[in-house]
Amino acid sequence: LAVVAIWLGQIIPPASFCDGQTAYERILGYAPRLLTSSFLAYLVVEFFNAYVMAKMKIATKGRWLWTRTIASTLVGQGVDSFVFIILAFAGTIPTRALVLAIITQWLVKSAYEAAATPVTYKVVGFLKRHEGLDVYDHDTHFNPLLVRR
Repeated sequence: LAVVAIWLGQIIPPASFCDGQTAYERILGYAPRLLTSSFLAYLVVEFFNAYVMAKMKIATKGRWLWTRTIASTLVGQGVDSFVFIILAFAGTIPTRALVLAIITQWLVKSAYEAAATPVTYKVVGFLKRHEGLDVYDHDTHFNPLLVRR
């Protein structure tokens, strides 16, 4: 809703006493592109993250949670950083800066996941004990475009 209001603020003529329309458009006019880029990257990365996590859980027979969380983060956040940065900033910053932003964002997010691994272990352990189940996605169909009946 806020993005719609920002967009409307760009197309509705400004008040006669307002001299900041150009600044408004430059600063806030970017919000729809950022929101769209973020949403599309989220949709893509959730698929990759879930797929890697599920397949690795089967391959490791449920052991080595840290390998699953970090590997899925390396893949997922790599894809997320690439999709988001390209969609959000392509054509507005030089290609070299674009590549540097992708790599930096990917490394920072991956480092955070590695640092958060002990907390992840505690949360996953608590949930498994509390819920009394441990799910394996042997028969999960990961194609988000395929409708099965």
